[in-house]
Amino acid sequence: MKTQKRIAAALTVSAVALSGCYIVPQADGQYGIYIPSHPGPLPNRSVAAPAAAPVAAAGPAVPTVLDARFYPLNDAAKQTGMVSGSVTNMMGGKGRFQLQYRGDVLSGEATRVSGDERKGVASAYGLNGSFMSCEYQMSSPYQGAGICNFSDGARYQVHLGK
Repeated sequence: MKTQKRIAAALTVSAVALSGCYIVPQADGQYGIYIPSHPGPLPNRSVAAPAAAPVAAAGPAVPTVLDARFYPLNDAAKQTGMVSGSVTNMMGGKGRFQLQYRGDVLSGEATRVSGDERKGVASAYGLNGSFMSCEYQMSSPYQGAGICNFSDGARYQVHLGK
């Protein structure tokens, strides 16, 4: 009986030790907690970086899905109203973009502009012929804003983030 309890305890400790959560330094001086099976940083789990803290080499960045909310800026956009979509930030200067617009699913990519890691462009296309193009600026890997123009003349302000 004692042997079974020891084996169970050893397996439990091993499973917890191998579950792999990482504390990764972020650009804003905070540290985020990442779990590989979780799509992004855990909410309300960042802590301020200690003064003169040594920076350890971080593991590979974990892709994060960001909400994309489009707010009308002109009369053509007001006909459709607010639109929602998502961007998967691959954390390497690229992302995948997807949204539904007037019965069409637009899919595409977002790419950071060379020489300015905060600015980027995004393009998406739908099977029914709709398309859009955006210019945006990220304030962090998890938040940003920009302007998007659609093929029907609609113009939207996009907010990216949770």
